[in-house]
Amino acid sequence: MVTIYEKREVVRVRPATTADGEAIRVIRNHAVATSTALWTDTRQSPADAAAWLAVHLARGSALVAETGGEDGEVVGFAVYGPWRDLDGYRHTVENSVYVREGSQGLGIGRALLGALVDAARGAGHHSMIAGIESGNATSIRLHRRFGFTEVGTVREAGLKFGRWFDLTLMRLALEN
Repeated sequence: MVTIYEKREVVRVRPATTADGEAIRVIRNHAVATSTALWTDTRQSPADAAAWLAVHLARGSALVAETGGEDGEVVGFAVYGPWRDLDGYRHTVENSVYVREGSQGLGIGRALLGALVDAARGAGHHSMIAGIESGNATSIRLHRRFGFTEVGTVREAGLKFGRWFDLTLMRLALEN
């Protein structure tokens, strides 16, 4: 668990639980509907969200950020999962960090990503990949702060809102 104080707001990062499922689903579905951070048009149903979260909970790879101290309000989440399904990639994970609308700029993403990197290191992973829509300067800057380096850009890798988007790939070595 990580506790930080940002702009006089207590932000606590902790492992996610099944009780956080609906808050995570709301944040994720908002990103699906309004942003280019998640390249899908399909919102999660409660059942789909519960199944998705259960996989991360079993792996120990889901965190939430909450404000207001103990039993606070979930304002963001972060997960990591396999980068590719083949055995040769088993030591490389990909991260996702989402902050609830209206809670950006408070250090929540930074707290989540830092805790997620620590969790992946603790689990013995070798490297972490971030796949970021190339125009998302805020996310690219956040990942750079943690030592991620750009390893390439895939032009027109995804389609959303009727437009093609480029994907910037960034990597962080988790082992020193």
